[in-house]
Amino acid sequence: MAWVKIPKENHPLFRDCLPRDPRVSTVNMFGGVAAKVNGQMFGGLFARGAVVKISPTDQQAALAIDGAEMFDPMGNGRVMRDTVFLPESVLAEPDELRGWLVKALDYTSGLPARKPRPMAKAAAKAPTPKAAPKKAAKTVAKKRGR
Repeated sequence: MAWVKIPKENHPLFRDCLPRDPRVSTVNMFGGVAAKVNGQMFGGLFARGAVVKISPTDQQAALAIDGAEMFDPMGNGRVMRDTVFLPESVLAEPDELRGWLVKALDYTSGLPARKPRPMAKAAAKAPTPKAAPKKAAKTVAKKRGR
């Protein structure tokens, strides 16, 4: 799937359709909005459509929508498990999008909570080494006769 910039007008539409549940959080991701529960993404914006993580039964129903497909963000045949791309026509129908997001929340909230990646924590805490200024390095080399 080719990358298409997410229209800014889709952001409030997506947020308005999210289930009103205290477990739901949102994050800005790749120029769009993604919704999470227990650290797992259950829905988000992509291109001019939306993605939802849903059960195998719901996947069959979603894939019956014209333009829906398993979500392959890089377009290289590696689809994200349990995640379906819903076309722009679903965004045009807020009640339909709301229904898919409820199904996605129900399914994803039953999955094990995702733990934060330890490498992300370590990288954030690691001090960055400061490089010596180039001028100082040249001065040292001159003094040594090089």
